[in-house]
Amino acid sequence: MSAPSPQPSSSEPAADKDGVLSPPPDAGLRPAGPTPSQSRFQVDLVAEAAAAAAGSAEDKSPGTDTSSSAPTQDPAPASGGEEAKGRFRVVNFADPSSCGSASAGAASPEAGAPADGHQNGDTVMSESSLHSSTGGGQHHYHYDTHTNTYYLRTFGHNTIDAVPNIDFYRQTAAPLGEKLIRPTLSELHDELDKEPFEDGFPNGDEMSPAEEAAAKEAAESKGVVKFGWIKGVLVRCMLNIWGVMLFIRMSWIVGQAGIALSCLIVAMATVVTTITGLSTSAIATNGFVRGGGAYYLISRSLGPEFGGSIGLIFAFANAVAVAMYVVGFAETVVELLVSVDAIMTDQINDIRIIGTITVILLLGISVAGMEWEAKAQIFLLFVLITAIINYFIGTFIPLKHKEPKGYFGYDGAIMWENMGPDFREQTFFSVFAIFFPAATGILAGANISGDLADPQMAIPKGTMLAILVTGIVYLGVAVSTGSCIVRDASGNATDTVSSLLSANCTDAACNFGYDFSSCKSDKDGCKFGLHNDFQVMSMVSGFGPIITAGIFSATLSSALASLVSAPKVFQALCKDNIYPGLAHFAKGYGKNNEPLRGYILTFVIALAFILIAKLNIIAPIISNFFLASYALINFSVFHASLANSPGWRPSFKYYNMWVSLAGAILCCVVMFVINWWAALFTNVIVLGLYIYVSYKKPDVNWGSSTQALTYHQALTHTLRLSGVEDHIKNFRPQCLVMTGYPNSRPALLDLVHSFTKNVGLMVCGHIRMGYRRPNFKEVANEQARYQRWLIKHECKAFYTPVFADDMRQGAQYLLQAAGLGRLKPNTLVLGFKNDWRDGDMMNVETYISMIHDAFDSQYGAVILRLTEGLDVSHIQGQDELLSSQERAGGMKDVIVSVETSKDSDADSSKLSSKATSLQNSPAIQKDDEDDGRATTQPLLKKADKKSPSVPLNVCDQRLLEASQQFQRKQGKGTVDVWWLFDDGGLTLLIPYLLTNKKRWKDCKIRVFIGGKINRIDHDRRAMATLLSKFRIDFSDITVLGDINTKPKKEHISAFEEMIEPYRLKEDEMEQDAAERLKNSEPWRITDNELELYRTKTNRQVRLNELLKEHSSTANLIVMSLPLARKGTVSSALYMAWLETLSKELPPILLVRGNHQSVLTFYS
Repeated sequence: MSAPSPQPSSSEPAADKDGVLSPPPDAGLRPAGPTPSQSRFQVDLVAEAAAAAAGSAEDKSPGTDTSSSAPTQDPAPASGGEEAKGRFRVVNFADPSSCGSASAGAASPEAGAPADGHQNGDTVMSESSLHSSTGGGQHHYHYDTHTNTYYLRTFGHNTIDAVPNIDFYRQTAAPLGEKLIRPTLSELHDELDKEPFEDGFPNGDEMSPAEEAAAKEAAESKGVVKFGWIKGVLVRCMLNIWGVMLFIRMSWIVGQAGIALSCLIVAMATVVTTITGLSTSAIATNGFVRGGGAYYLISRSLGPEFGGSIGLIFAFANAVAVAMYVVGFAETVVELLVSVDAIMTDQINDIRIIGTITVILLLGISVAGMEWEAKAQIFLLFVLITAIINYFIGTFIPLKHKEPKGYFGYDGAIMWENMGPDFREQTFFSVFAIFFPAATGILAGANISGDLADPQMAIPKGTMLAILVTGIVYLGVAVSTGSCIVRDASGNATDTVSSLLSANCTDAACNFGYDFSSCKSDKDGCKFGLHNDFQVMSMVSGFGPIITAGIFSATLSSALASLVSAPKVFQALCKDNIYPGLAHFAKGYGKNNEPLRGYILTFVIALAFILIAKLNIIAPIISNFFLASYALINFSVFHASLANSPGWRPSFKYYNMWVSLAGAILCCVVMFVINWWAALFTNVIVLGLYIYVSYKKPDVNWGSSTQALTYHQALTHTLRLSGVEDHIKNFRPQCLVMTGYPNSRPALLDLVHSFTKNVGLMVCGHIRMGYRRPNFKEVANEQARYQRWLIKHECKAFYTPVFADDMRQGAQYLLQAAGLGRLKPNTLVLGFKNDWRDGDMMNVETYISMIHDAFDSQYGAVILRLTEGLDVSHIQGQDELLSSQERAGGMKDVIVSVETSKDSDADSSKLSSKATSLQNSPAIQKDDEDDGRATTQPLLKKADKKSPSVPLNVCDQRLLEASQQFQRKQGKGTVDVWWLFDDGGLTLLIPYLLTNKKRWKDCKIRVFIGGKINRIDHDRRAMATLLSKFRIDFSDITVLGDINTKPKKEHISAFEEMIEPYRLKEDEMEQDAAERLKNSEPWRITDNELELYRTKTNRQVRLNELLKEHSSTANLIVMSLPLARKGTVSSALYMAWLETLSKELPPILLVRGNHQSVLTFYS
């Protein structure tokens, strides 16, 4: 939507024969900024050199022709890239793929854009990027004179509209390009003479502080080490899964469970890890993955509550796992020392000494950097694979001296004998519990997701392949050990089968001439065989020391992986500031952002557990912590699929929501199978952390599936509710409260919130009037701000502003359109118009018309009156209401503001005569000193501290005190219900709901009704019966038999004096003149109506006398609102009735339902 191009002149570029605009003669000298005559959206074409044009260095043109091999220099831009704050804002980021070549001269290597972007026309470049662009196609750039930024020409014509570009969708700087901001809708759509609003991130894409920090780190980091899928994921996962269990427990498991059940155990564990691997792959491919591993995946899927709780225990589990693996290594070393009699002190202390030295060395490798750690992992993997190959080679080389120890080579009889189980002091599940920790470790690659070059590709490929390879190896070891080694062997070469006893020998070893029955019957038992010797694989292998090296490799590699994982996960958790006290550990060091503080913390935790040197109790807890993480990852996929969010689009398609749910359930079952009390302990910790994070409500928005499911459920239930007919028993007062800005009338907001909170709907209506051009974007921003204000002050309500020409029209809009389905208001709540006699009486006409419109719409009507008034907006420091962030947010467009006069409590807003900044409109009050419910208390504190030089006058001081009275606990008092007319029961229901709330529970309900002198007892009993049927408690019923008594003369005189200025006095003028005056001023009171409603007038005066007599000390009066017939009673007379009825009283609520029953005594 660019401006029409003006005719070419001597100072403007002219088109050459090829249609490319040539530069004017002084192109190199003209300043880059806009001239005063240029409009906001006028776009100058930057000179571009065509092949036929005189495009030499003297041209100073930023473009290059097709034959140019190097870009020419840009004509000294008016400002640098940092000052370019245009629509296409660039978040500073180095793009290594687009650095200029050596021939680029003065090219800036940081700001280049990919060369293919030039030809595709989908990359918008900053000024500095033109310096480094390489040749390869004719470039068409636009130069926006307002923002000082170059644009690529869209489809070759003059427009600022942009074609689709990946850089518009980045949240932060990313490895593959710059962060750009597309032209805003305002810039493309608004009129040319209208300044557009400052750019923001649309659709809630604002970066959180953690994301901004990540962007800064990404922008500053150069030469960062990133790993591919093999070194980063496959190697780590295989090393972690191939733990010490492979060498020293797998053979024992086969001895206990047999080949068949051992394969089942491996298969069960592999099923759990495979499902979890599929789920991990689905989450990892549903968008860009940053550092944090399991924590990042869970928190971004299920939200901070689950993510925060799992992140903490997962990091802790990894830290303790370091100790477990190091102690496993130390135990093996101590066994070797014992075998050569080289023990230092005793076995326990030797484990502590060796473990401490080992963890210090591992810490040194980790702190040296990820590259060193990766090299160490590759070496350890090589040793581990060599040891496994060494074992399998050994199984094919049967040696005579190994036969007494139970190894005879592959044999069908041995395989058949070992096929079934032979549990000794174990069960299937206890053996499974011992094996399962060996299958964990599938998240080792995902845990360093921040150090992967392409996590979306690396995590699925590396994790799934690691599970497949390790699973096959475990099955191979199970089958091979069971096929060539017997369960029991003595190790004694003399235990051969004698000719006399050969008939009694039935074991598989008998076929090879050995009889180990003697050691089986011995009390010490056999010392060799699958059941008894943990080092069987070392004995079978071709070269025993290699197996020992494999054990060392398996333990150290797992320890190293855990030592790296724990600080990385913990750092990601701390960066998100979910636990404020841990922010100290978020800091990273060096080009790889290494969490050195996290390394030290992990080292301290690991060292503490190493010093215990007995991890039989700790190990199951670690397994349970890992399993809890797996369960939540699986549940995340199920939850995200169930929520059916459009944002759930993983590129990894081989997952199923029900399979993921089954995986989550399996993980929970396995937790309890392994160790029921550890599972219980883990769940208690997760639940406790979940409750803590839920209570703290961290200020993060990650678009989690919890949000998506909440929306899905809300939509489903709202639609379901719309299909159900209303029932009296389920009636709830759903109030449309004309508050204006929610913090303008705190007393009105607080009182209505008291009886709608957790019971009914509350909508804060705000009518914006007097705008020549309604600014819908600004009102949308205000809606979001005030909704946050209501949430911050724990007010369960919705803020709904509308633009309208006048008050009545706005009220009609709200009465018709507010709400959704059954969640729609049924009661209009207004503040009493205290200043009705001071201003334009047409405002009174509008005010009364709103009440009539409410009744026409079948709404109930409620009016609150406080003697002091309701509106406090003229007292509050409106500028102080804006938080510092919003004040700095740039809302500086000058508009006609909406202000409300001091006592105009019915008007949502009135037009102010002065132009003022948006900063002066009340917005969110963020006071860190007071997070309580009180809506105005923080404002008073601010006023006391910040503006002592402007003391409040007495009236304002009383008004402020009155505005807070419903925020306090009411104490012992009364709520007086003057139920004079049956409106369906709303007049009685509201005080009942009020007195059920904590603040009002000490107040008793007193009921006042009209009656006849001679039937007072009868009327009281009838009302008591009705109230008891309604199950509404009351302390007293008063029957007023003297309502129709004539009021005192001075009160009648006061009323006559009040309405005198508003009377038409048609008897004193000609009929035509009277009609003309009545038409122009419809609010005037005619003599006829005054006489017609004399009795009703007297009743209002008399009721005020009775109210003062009976209810002058009540905490609140709830009274039937008198009705005025539409078109018959003038607005001035009706307003005078309301004024007379409610003046000089405690807070009074005038209520009139829509005469549909809202109470019932039927079950």
